Amino acid sequence: MRRPRPLRCLAALALVALAATSCGRSGQGSNPSGSEPKNAAGKTAAELLPAQYKQSGVLRVATAVGYPPMEMYKPGTTELTGVDPDLARAIAKKLGLKLQLTNAAFDGLIPGLQSGRFDLAMSSMTDSAQRRQAVDFVDYFRTGGVVMTKKGNPQGIKTLADLCGKAVVLAKGSSNLDIGEQQNAQCTDKMRISQSEDAPTGLLQLDSGRAVATIVDYPVAQMFARKGNAYQVLPTQYGAAPWGIAVAKNRSGLRDAVQKALQDLIDNGEYHQILETWGVAGSAVPRATLNGGQ
Repeated sequence: MRRPRPLRCLAALALVALAATSCGRSGQGSNPSGSEPKNAAGKTAAELLPAQYKQSGVLRVATAVGYPPMEMYKPGTTELTGVDPDLARAIAKKLGLKLQLTNAAFDGLIPGLQSGRFDLAMSSMTDSAQRRQAVDFVDYFRTGGVVMTKKGNPQGIKTLADLCGKAVVLAKGSSNLDIGEQQNAQCTDKMRISQSEDAPTGLLQLDSGRAVATIVDYPVAQMFARKGNAYQVLPTQYGAAPWGIAVAKNRSGLRDAVQKALQDLIDNGEYHQILETWGVAGSAVPRATLNGGQ
């Protein structure tokens, strides 16, 4: 994932990877990236769904709130909303199932899939090689970090190279910190990098003039830019990677049905409507692919 909390996930993922080696693939994840399941021709997503899900009538999806606009609570309530909850509802409807949406700790999402507690995890999770040792991904979003400045871009920043020699704030432990540091290594006139706890506290440094730019995940940047008139988001995304709907390795039938449901939503325009509603259409994908990350 691109969310600025990967460090706390590493220990849990190491355990998950070990567990995955003893579970066996059972032929899961064997489809080439982006291919349609062999048994999908002429079938609807609901028809592809294994019998156990048709019998239960429920799709159990887990997410981890705290990353707006992707997943969050509606203000003053415990109702889950955002891009991922909205897509989960649309997918469940395509499958003919009632959605059971649960908030869970991010570190517990993959173990929850492996134990059978959840059917899917939809929580801004990067489709990475490490995670694919434990789960399969139906990729539904592709995003990276974008440069944010004060409204009007007073420093005239256009690319990462334009950050050289300037005061830049980046979130601790985030992939965006890596992007900034990699660029800084190429700068003759080095950046003056400070680190913030998260994106909102970093933006406070733009407000006060202590920094002229930051790098923030595209969905988060779009949210802050839309909330007021204080910031500007540059168009280029850096370090873009796919985010995926995670499915346990031994649930290939469910995985294929979800891929079909998502592709149907892309084809009929519902997928784009959801992304546009939340201002993140710039991260839309043209096809629902399988395990397409690096």
